[in-house]
This record gives sequence, structure tokens and C-alpha cells, in this order.
Amino acid sequence: MTTASAAPPLNNVGSGPVAATREAGRPRWVRPSVAALLLVTAVLYLWNLGASGYGNDFYAMAVQAGTKSWEALFFGALDPGNVITVDKPPAAIWLMALSGRIFGFNSWSMLVPEALCGVASVALVYAAVKRLSGPAAGLLAGAVLAFTPVAALMFKFNNPDALLVLFEVIGAYCTVRAVEKASTKWLLLAGVAIGFGFITKTLAAFLVLPGFVVAYLVAAPTGLGKRILQVLGAGVALVVSAGWYVLVVALWPASSRPYIGGSTDNSALELAFGYNGVGRIVGGEGNGGGLGGAMFGGETGITRMFGESTGLEISWLLPAALLALVAGLWFTRYAPRTDRTRAALLLWGGWTLVTGLVFSFMKGTIHPYYAVALAPGIAALIGIGAVELWRGRQNFPARIWLALMSASTGVWDFILLERNASWQPWLRYLVLVLSALVVAGLLFGLDRLRNASVVLAVGAICAGMLSPVAYAIATASIGHTGSIPTSGPSSSGGFGGPGGGMGGGPGGGGGESNTEVISMLKATSTKWSAAANGSMSAASLALNSDTAVIAIGGFNGGDPAPTLQQFQQYVANGEITYYISGGMGGMGGDRGGSGSIASWVQENYTATTVGGTTVYDLTKPLSQS
Repeated sequence: MTTASAAPPLNNVGSGPVAATREAGRPRWVRPSVAALLLVTAVLYLWNLGASGYGNDFYAMAVQAGTKSWEALFFGALDPGNVITVDKPPAAIWLMALSGRIFGFNSWSMLVPEALCGVASVALVYAAVKRLSGPAAGLLAGAVLAFTPVAALMFKFNNPDALLVLFEVIGAYCTVRAVEKASTKWLLLAGVAIGFGFITKTLAAFLVLPGFVVAYLVAAPTGLGKRILQVLGAGVALVVSAGWYVLVVALWPASSRPYIGGSTDNSALELAFGYNGVGRIVGGEGNGGGLGGAMFGGETGITRMFGESTGLEISWLLPAALLALVAGLWFTRYAPRTDRTRAALLLWGGWTLVTGLVFSFMKGTIHPYYAVALAPGIAALIGIGAVELWRGRQNFPARIWLALMSASTGVWDFILLERNASWQPWLRYLVLVLSALVVAGLLFGLDRLRNASVVLAVGAICAGMLSPVAYAIATASIGHTGSIPTSGPSSSGGFGGPGGGMGGGPGGGGGESNTEVISMLKATSTKWSAAANGSMSAASLALNSDTAVIAIGGFNGGDPAPTLQQFQQYVANGEITYYISGGMGGMGGDRGGSGSIASWVQENYTATTVGGTTVYDLTKPLSQS
């Protein structure tokens, strides 16, 4: 840092240590350090991967179907007979199902692509931060992302969030490249990446866009008119890369494709802007409105990301990241418009603030693991802020900000660890002491002594990273299953029901379905071995029996697929052997699906008990008994 107007601005890439490093060539330590970071990340995410079994049975059921039917793969259908899809776009299903087609469907072939998404995300965060703030900042950012507990959870799980984060990080990297030389090509690629993020998890992918747009409009080295046109062009690229799938679904005859689960009108567009769009913000029927509680992110408000539900997932370094953002913007306030450090802060800060605020105040369905979308932004802010402030530590204001970052991390990590007080109780005291020593060293200028500066830097990194690293390792070391996984040293699966259902048997790994029923399904030869209400029951049956099972009503049993008329036709054609009673029917509002089908079956077929489960043989109607 240098002193300017009584405030130490962060180094500009054009004249600071980053530029000098580039001119002198890459330091020898960079490549081995990057290789070590990626190797450690791969080990963390691949380690004990099979312990999670099928993770979330809801998505695993669709992956299994995709390995058996190309149509099911393309639409993300829950069964190879293509009755109804998952309640998200299918890009994540494509990745896992294609892996299953190549290597055979099993837990590893499904989860390894998720782990590789994590490794790729860490590599790209490193690359993006390095370009503007140097390799040290990039390495720190990559390490923070890799060891964020919710990242260690979701990059080992089969929800869409792993691929979503990867596409968002690709978009950020492309935006960084675009800002450097006002590159239209890189900005268009950023739009394409976010478009594919939309096909992964709809509007959730758009939360990073404000940061991207502001960073480019402020800092790209070209005229304002051209910047605006380039951003509009990137918007067109986004619409095309996201819209082609929506268009295909709209043009495909509805009678020859599966029903779009979660939508009210069998439309991918309505799903994106309804159930997965406005519904997530304002809540309402089928969208967790008013449910509250830990599994739904806790109470809305500015403190939600720090609360009992989500704090342990993501907030370990969030206070320090926000301090780094404020410090960075303050110290670069007199820098030229095209200052790259400020551009990076605007990009990653916009990512963090917009995503965090939306998650904090949305009233619809939100689960703690959604916070993984915050991890890259926090990681980048820590890397950029900590390293740039350390470079300017000869100025006392920079040391004050570093001390604040360290103190806030130590105190907050102590509070977080106290929430799980029985786990490694010594750790919170060690972190608090280390942080206090670092703060004292910074305030008293021990960093000015050559040998002490190295010790202080190492101590600061240890004080900041020890808690999230330990919690991430604890998370990665055990299996996590069910619909609402949470990080930490104990296995968890939300409601315990596969696919997000309330009640029922344990989820994940194919559940614990009745072995007699499973044997019975395996002996069938019809198009569908059985039908069951909602994915909670159907997923476990399909995964354990390796047969096609209709999930009546889709995710929560409330979608009108199949309709009673369609179901009756399937039965008349001899395409379904059994109806399995129970399960979750109509949680999201029965619109002519599971409830009416259950009544019709009960009126026309005889109930038998198989291993404690009520089963109806649809090949033997009462009129023939």
C-alpha cells in the first residue's frame, strides 16, 4: 500500500506488487502450492464419498431414470416411463446421469461429478482472484472456499447446488477476464455460463449478476456506450443459453413428454418464475411459507445467515469478509475508474451482498445448504482483502482493519463453536487465543520485524481458518443423506424422508424399504413395477428394486401427474403391477393427483399386507376376484 489523502489505498494492479510479480515471472512456489491446494480439495471431497449412499433419493431417482431413458435424462424425469420431472431444471441430472451411463449407476458414479465440480470451482476462484490480486490472494481464496463447511457438504451431495456454484464461478472468471481488456468475447461467455446456471437452478443463478454488471460497467477500460452495449449483448447470450431449453419444453407436445414437476401449468417457464421464482421470495402454498424453523433457514431478517440454522454452514468468515469489502472500497475510493482491485471487490462484494440479502429476507422455501452459493464470494473477499491489506501493513489504518478482521473471526468462531459445545470444546478457546495474539501483534507492529512478520502471517491464517477447516473435515468424514442435509460432525438428513418428504422412513442410500416389497417389485415385468404417492415413497422403492416406479404427484404428491384418467389407462394397458399405499400425498395441494388415485384404487382393488406395507395388486380388480 501507499499513502494517499491520509488513507492507504489498496495496490493497483498496474503499479503494485501484482504487476511486479507478473513482470518478474511466476514465483517458484506458485505451481506446487496450487497443485497442493487442488489435491487436498480433491481428497477432502472424494474422501469417504460412498458413505452418503444415494444422498437425496429424490434426485437419485431421477439420475437412475436418466441412465435408463434418454428422454428421462433430457427432461429430468423421476422415472424412465417419463410421468413427471423433478421440480428443478435438469442440468445437474444430465451431469450425474451421463456419468452413470458411462460407469454404471451407483453412488460413486453419481457423486464423483459433484466432487469434481467442487475442485473445479476452487481452481477457478483461485484463477479469478489471482488475475487481479496475485497468487497469494488466489490461494487464500481457494482454500477458504474448499474448507467452507457447507461446501464440504454440498460438493459431496447430489443436489443441484454443486453445479450451480460451478457455473456461477465460471461466470465470475469470465467477467474478470472481460474487465481486464473490455473483452466482448469473455463477457458473452459469462452470460452463457449464467444461462446454464439457470438450467441448473433457475433464478438462483441470477443472484450474482448485479455484482458482475456493476464491476464491468464501472471498471472496463472502454467508453460507457460500449460498456452498456457489451452488457446488453451478454444479456442476450444469457437469454439464449437459458431459453433454448425452456423453448424446447414449450414446443414439445405435452402428451409425449413428462409433466414439469412443481409447475402449475406444465411449463418450464412457470416453474422458473413461479414455484422456483417469485414463490421463493414471497412464500405461499407449496413453498415453505410460514413454516420457519431450522430446516427452513430460521426467521427472516438481516441476521438469518448468522443464525442457529445457517451460521454453522457459512458464516465463519462472513464478518471478516464484510470488513474486507468495506476496507477495500474505502482505500480505493481515489483510485482510477479502471482500478482492478476495486473491480474485483465490486464483483465479489456484489455477489456476496445480493445473495446474502435475498437469502436473508426471502419468505419461501429456503434451506441452510442454499448458503453454499455465498461461499465463493466470501472466499474471494477474504483472499483479496487480507492479502492487499497485508501488503499495506506499514500504514497503521491497514493494520487496524486486519486486526478487526482477525478479532471478529476469533470472537464469532468462538460463538459458533459454542453452539455445538460438546464437539472439540478446546478448539474455540485455542482460536480465541490465537486471534488475540494476532490482533496484539498487528496493533503493536510486530509485523515490521522480518522474522516476526512470517510468524504473524501464519498465525493470522491459522486463527482464521482453524475453525472452518476442522468443521469442514468433520463434515466430509461422515455420510449425509436426506432432503435437507446440514454440515457438521453428525449425519443429518432433514426430515429423514428421501426427496424432501415429511415423515416416513429414513432417507438417503435408497432408504430402508420393506425387503419383501422390494423382492416383489423385482419380480415384475411391467413398464412400471409400482406406483406410490409422492417421491418420498417412490424413490426408495425405485432405488432399492432397480425398477421403474411412478411417483404420483411428484416431489410433494401435489402435482396433477399422472391424472386419474392417465393412471386408469396405465392400469388398463397392464403397465403397472402394484400400488403401494401410504407415502406423502397432496402436501403441496392435491390438484387431481394422488388423492383421487388412492380413492379409486381402494374402491376397485383388494388391499393386502406385505411386510407391514399395504399393497394393491392392480392386475386383479375386485370384479375379477
